[in-house]
Amino acid sequence: MERRCFMKTISAGAASLALHRLGFAETDKALRLNIILIVADDLGYGDLGCYGQTKIQTPHIDRLAAEGMRFTNHYTGSPVCAPARCSLMTGLHTGHCTVRDDQAKAGGERKLVPLSPDDTTIASLLKGREYMTGAIGAWGLGNPGTSGTPQKHGFRWFFGCLDPVHARDCYTDYLLRDHVRVSLKGNMGGKKEQYTPDLWAEDALEFVRLYDKEDNTPFFLYLPLTLPGGECVVPDDAPYASENWSQRDKNYAAAITRLDRDVGGIMALLKEKGMEDNTIVFFTSDNGPNPPFIESFNSAGGLRGGKRSLYEGGIRVPMIVRWPGKVPAGKVSDFPWAFWDFLPTAAELAGLQPPKGIDGMSVVPTLLGKEQTPHEHLYWEFYDPFHQAVRMGDWKGVRFGTEEPLELYNLSTDPAEKNNVAAQHTEIVKNIAGIMAEAHTDSPHWPVVGKADGVGKADGVGGADVGRK
Repeated sequence: MERRCFMKTISAGAASLALHRLGFAETDKALRLNIILIVADDLGYGDLGCYGQTKIQTPHIDRLAAEGMRFTNHYTGSPVCAPARCSLMTGLHTGHCTVRDDQAKAGGERKLVPLSPDDTTIASLLKGREYMTGAIGAWGLGNPGTSGTPQKHGFRWFFGCLDPVHARDCYTDYLLRDHVRVSLKGNMGGKKEQYTPDLWAEDALEFVRLYDKEDNTPFFLYLPLTLPGGECVVPDDAPYASENWSQRDKNYAAAITRLDRDVGGIMALLKEKGMEDNTIVFFTSDNGPNPPFIESFNSAGGLRGGKRSLYEGGIRVPMIVRWPGKVPAGKVSDFPWAFWDFLPTAAELAGLQPPKGIDGMSVVPTLLGKEQTPHEHLYWEFYDPFHQAVRMGDWKGVRFGTEEPLELYNLSTDPAEKNNVAAQHTEIVKNIAGIMAEAHTDSPHWPVVGKADGVGKADGVGGADVGRK
């Protein structure tokens, strides 16, 4: 593992303030905090036992929640993969970030928009703080030769797929190790002997094993995994083979339990290496569930909508954070925060000042069990179909097109967004419409729509989102 230092100049005052808040002296060795961020693919709010799932076994993730903090009002950056991960990496919501949908439409052809050279990611910040930075799995923010590859945005270790559609092929015949193509001979000629999610899980363990505690060089490991997304291809459907379910449902449940096993492997290795106390683990999902599983497993947890929807089922996702001795064990928090808060949070954990002009804020006080003032509002926009959403306190506004009526829901009494109360609260509707106008910045790739063709089509009632991210 490369150990060269790429020290970045930071504000000494900001760093000292961050360390003081964490309870560290600036020279304390405990400062060298490792950060692991695990992101599941298309895992719904209700797909884990600790979030109410009764059919699918997730003992390791449930234990993670019991030993850490579980959030009930955490949100992804977008209801699909690429913009969600862009928001996660850059600290910007989808009204400002570079990638705002999984693909732009250009003459009917698929066009992937990469991160720009000007985008600052959490990895580039942590790399400057002497962190070893690794990404393993599905990148989705820039194909080879573009400005959006992991190496151009702070990652010194990469193993996986860049293109999101390629990442869905669980038996692909090649992966990328940094810039180098690695052939998977076990999958050539139609063979299926090397399952990519398993290869990524093994590589993650190798990354952690290379950590040298005495050297005191910390690491940031980003795991954008592909389970249980897409067609839910799995080597076998254990432990659900004997269930009286459809094969599709067996595979979905098996994919989640396999993901759970991989999380358990990482946690066991941290314990084995004596690294639990100086490693903080974040576990979440990139967006809500694919529609077919909403009914089978209550994957959206009773919330309205699913993947590709800005209703709660598409954007409210699990978030579990574990850091023994710092994050209160077993606590359930209703504090509302979102993917764009991860960058400033991780920056503070590393003693860094985040870039100016981002949308996120550090939630370190909340993680440490302290009181914190939440965002005045959270904002999303999505383009297939075009719609916008705002959460302001307990109020949630959704609008399909800038010239369309705005729907309003009170999440404290109506979390499933069944009762549109816009007509009874015209001033709140006006305030949310103002936020929608102010939070959006124009993009050449993502034009807003006045009259959206798609009103009512984002409820998560369509077919599986197969072959797309």
